[in-house]
Amino acid sequence: MMYRGCSVRPVGARALATRLSKAVVACGLASAVALGVASSGAARPVVQQRGDRQLTIVPRLVSAHGTATVGDSSAYLMVYFKDDTHSIYFATSRDGFAFTDVNGGRPILAGRSIADQKGVRDPHIMRGPDGAFYMAMTDLHIFGQREGLRTTEWERPEKDYGWGNNRNLLLMKSVDLLHWTLAKVDVSRLFPAYRDAGNAWAPETIYDPTTRRMMVYFTTRIGNGPNFMVASQANDAFTTLTTVPEKILDYPRSAVNTIDADITLVGGKYRMFYVAHEKPGSIRQAVSTRVDRGYVYDARKIDPETVAAEAPNLWRRHGTNTWVLMYDVFGVTPNNMGFAETKDFVTFRNIGRFNDPGSPMKATNFVQPKHGAVMAVTPKEVERLERYFGGRR
Repeated sequence: MMYRGCSVRPVGARALATRLSKAVVACGLASAVALGVASSGAARPVVQQRGDRQLTIVPRLVSAHGTATVGDSSAYLMVYFKDDTHSIYFATSRDGFAFTDVNGGRPILAGRSIADQKGVRDPHIMRGPDGAFYMAMTDLHIFGQREGLRTTEWERPEKDYGWGNNRNLLLMKSVDLLHWTLAKVDVSRLFPAYRDAGNAWAPETIYDPTTRRMMVYFTTRIGNGPNFMVASQANDAFTTLTTVPEKILDYPRSAVNTIDADITLVGGKYRMFYVAHEKPGSIRQAVSTRVDRGYVYDARKIDPETVAAEAPNLWRRHGTNTWVLMYDVFGVTPNNMGFAETKDFVTFRNIGRFNDPGSPMKATNFVQPKHGAVMAVTPKEVERLERYFGGRR
C-alpha cells in the first residue's frame, strides 16, 4: 500500500485517549501529531460509522506520486457535499452522463470527523502533474447552532465577520483515492495581512507551471466586507500555504461580492468561471495567460439558469473538444446540479439538470448534491472505489 499509518478503531472516549497516548510510542511523533496528540491544528482521528466505510486519514504518504496516466483517464469522479450532513460524497461515471454514488448515497468522509466546525462544504478534487490527487474544502457548518454543535449562530459575531464566517481551509492529498493526509489551514493565523479575515471558502487547486507548485485559490473577505478571490502557493506535502494570498481578479465594482472561482487550462489559456453577486447574480468568465493573475473582466452572463446558481466547475468529455460547465442551482427547491456544454467558450448549450425530463444527465442513486467538482480518472480507479465502498478489497 502507498501509505504509512496507524489504525484508529471506534472506541469510547477513555479508551481512545489511552490509545492516542500509546500512539506516540508505537507510531512515532509524526504519526501522533496526525492523530491529534501533539498539535491542535493536525487531523483528529476519523471514527468510522458502524457499517459504513469511510476514506482513511493517514499521517503521511509513502509515495508522493501517483501512477495513473492521463491517456487512460476515460472515466469520471465527482465529489460533492450535502446540506443535511455537511459531509463529503463520491460519485463515478463511465460515460460522463450517468453518475452513481459509490457508497449508496452515504458520506465517504464525515464532516464531524475532520472539521473544527464539525461540517464541511464546497469540496474540490483534481489530479496533479505528479499523479497525486488533491482535495480541498471549506471547514464550515452553517447549521451548527441548530444541531447543537455550538452555542452561537456563527463561529464569530456576524456583525464583525459576516454570514457563514469560518477560519479553516482543509487540504488533503492521496495517491490511491482511499488514503488521504489532512491538514487544517487557518489563513488568519498564517498571514498577518489576513488576521481579520472573515472567511476562507471554496478552495480549489491547480498546478502553477511558473512556481512548479500547487496553487490554492479561494474566497475570502476582510471582516464583514465584500468577498473577493485570492491565490496562494502550497507546499509539496499539501499541508500549508507558503505565500501571502493575492487577489486574482480585479472586479470593476469592488463592493460586489465575487466568489467560487474555478480555473482550468484550455488551449494555452486559463479560463476562470466564478460568481458575481450582481442583481441578479450569475456565473461569469474571465481569461488569462497566467494562472495567478491577469484575468480580463467579461460582463456576459454564462449560465443559462433563470434562478440563482453558484459553484461553477469545468470538465472535458473524454476524447472530444466538448467541455461541460457544471454548477449548483441553489435557487430551486430541491437544489440540483445544472449543466451546459461548450466547444468555443462563447456559446453554452443548456443540457438541463440531473434527472430533469429530456436531460441526458442522470444521478442514479442520490439527490440534492451541492457544490461539486468532476475530474477524469481511469476505469481501474473507478473499480477500486466501487470495490472498497462495496465491501470488497
